[in-house]
Amino acid sequence: MKRPKAYAAAGVDIDLGNRVKATLPQLLASTHRPEVLGKVGGFGGLFALNTRRHRHPVLVSSVDGVGTKLKIAFAMDRHGTIGEDLVNHCVNDIAVLGAEPLFFLDYLGTGKLEPHVFTEIIGGFARGCAANGCALIGGETAQMPGFYQAGEYDLSGTIVGIVDKPAMLTGREIRPGDIVLGIGSSGLHTNGYSLARRIFLEQWKWKLNRRVPELGTTLGEALLAVHLSYGPLVLSLIRKFNRPGKPRLLKGLAHITGGGFIDNLPRVLPGKCDVVIRKGSWDMLPIFRLMEAHGGVPEEELYQVFNMGIGMTAIVEADQANAVLQAIRKAKFMAWHIGDVTRGRGVCRVE
Repeated sequence: MKRPKAYAAAGVDIDLGNRVKATLPQLLASTHRPEVLGKVGGFGGLFALNTRRHRHPVLVSSVDGVGTKLKIAFAMDRHGTIGEDLVNHCVNDIAVLGAEPLFFLDYLGTGKLEPHVFTEIIGGFARGCAANGCALIGGETAQMPGFYQAGEYDLSGTIVGIVDKPAMLTGREIRPGDIVLGIGSSGLHTNGYSLARRIFLEQWKWKLNRRVPELGTTLGEALLAVHLSYGPLVLSLIRKFNRPGKPRLLKGLAHITGGGFIDNLPRVLPGKCDVVIRKGSWDMLPIFRLMEAHGGVPEEELYQVFNMGIGMTAIVEADQANAVLQAIRKAKFMAWHIGDVTRGRGVCRVE
């Protein structure tokens, strides 16, 4: 009988890793862009940036993870949506500046590489990148036995995009009287899962396979709902409402992630403006209504932890708010007038 290699016996199977990674070219084919050079598996991903499309090109980058939403994926042995979550989250983070995503790189760390888990995760990355027109040009898979608990892993992703400096959304034009539009989320997206798990799984003792009538599905399915991408929508709105040489009608965007409304909207506000968000002005998703009514968490904290059904906000010129709202809805997103810009000192209030 052939003896296992010493490294494999220690928990790191290089040969298995190589066999699993051999499937990458097929998985990543749908994410190809003409600017991508070289092949998968090189020491570095290659991207030949076309600067002729922009007068003053600015590269925009972001890095993030999925957080404890991974715990739900582990418990359900469902890993196909996690990659999409991460890509979409990163796309949204650079979309608020008006950036087009160019390429994405991922990191996967695990104790033992499980082929089906790897394939599901990378498949999710590929779907997310293809849907956003973003090339998946590289990544790293680290086997670290003894570092992670059995069946667990961690993910992170880095995205790079591009925007023409004159077209970049900075929020500088935001003024009192502007309107705040809220674009609907699909659920928790990728934030607040530590608190949500405490409420549903620890306090209420619910099982992930429990069918919840209010949710129309099981708890686990609701918690694994894919983080929506607003990237293509944002780029279409910029093309329609922010035409070169004319006043910007779309003035600022905020991705409602960790920190909710309270911490994210001030990131795009000028120092002399506040935003007032009006509770009840949008159709809150059932999962948030459940936590609000029975979670035992102060309402103020809920609006600083969760997106509460609003995944992205757009601050727009008041006389064009209805036109922007209709364009968002035409793109098949739920959207509402949820607040207003007032004089202030750069804070967000939920009233």
